[in-house]
Amino acid sequence: MNAIFLDFASLDQDDLQLEDLNAVFQQQLTLYPTTSPAELLPRVQSAEVIISNKVLLDAATLQQCPQLKLILISATGTNNVDLEQARRQGVVVCNCQGYGTAAVAQHTLMLMLNLATSFVPYHQAVQQGQWQRSSQFCLLDYPIVELAGKTLGIVGYGELGQAVAKLAEAFGMQVKIAALANRPQSASRVPFAELLPQVDFLSLHCPLTEDTRDLIGPAEFAAMKHSAFLVNCARGGIVNEAALAEALQSGQIAGAAMDVLSVEPPKQGNILLDPAIPNLILTPHSAWGSVDARQRIVQQMVENVIAFQQGQPIRQVN
Repeated sequence: MNAIFLDFASLDQDDLQLEDLNAVFQQQLTLYPTTSPAELLPRVQSAEVIISNKVLLDAATLQQCPQLKLILISATGTNNVDLEQARRQGVVVCNCQGYGTAAVAQHTLMLMLNLATSFVPYHQAVQQGQWQRSSQFCLLDYPIVELAGKTLGIVGYGELGQAVAKLAEAFGMQVKIAALANRPQSASRVPFAELLPQVDFLSLHCPLTEDTRDLIGPAEFAAMKHSAFLVNCARGGIVNEAALAEALQSGQIAGAAMDVLSVEPPKQGNILLDPAIPNLILTPHSAWGSVDARQRIVQQMVENVIAFQQGQPIRQVN
């Protein structure tokens, strides 16, 4: 099968094993590190299989791919593919699922630990010579709190939220799950508005939908403790970024850590990139990116191709 990978650099940094992926296509796989809009059509027109992470495959593009049989999304999100047009053309679309659970969960706990221990300011203090000039053996200039005994509120209790809860409980945290509007309800979940004043840490693991866009805004920050921390390893847009900047600058909450922004990469800037905002940690949407997680994506794509060739597609999203 003639296959092309449109944005291979989004997955591999020369650290993955690709033998099985090449073999399943009988060495007919072409890898493009990136694909610009101008390059897209010439590359896809004769392909039987297209692999894409984020490159947009809209209806107009798919209509000009008469030989296309299969689209593999090297991620979970499907918003870059016109699924309805693919269905009309008889093109199967398969994604990858659950590959980054361990990576994202450990990244979430890493961010929580950094916030709890004031790791960044202490690290900077050592680099700037403050410890060396100290009159005593230690620096205690920045607050340190323990996770044990603290309340963690989790918004989004799917596979990722459950993995974070398990790790948090190992640290002795009390975990409470938010009940959101228009989502499944249970007696074990706490209504979101009631949860906010209770939490010491709030961790987001829900998808970005019209119901969750700007879920955390001025009113929500006002409801939280001044000592509370926010962690977002879900999607940018769930948190109102201007409101977060204001909440940190005013001391409404104690700190925040974000692995995601509303526009990525933030080439046009973002209010949260301002280094003057206190107690804010930003990581570049890297929570998912362990070599282990990315190798699982490769393996799942191999499995998806084999299943398709056998006439029994798996992880099909259309």
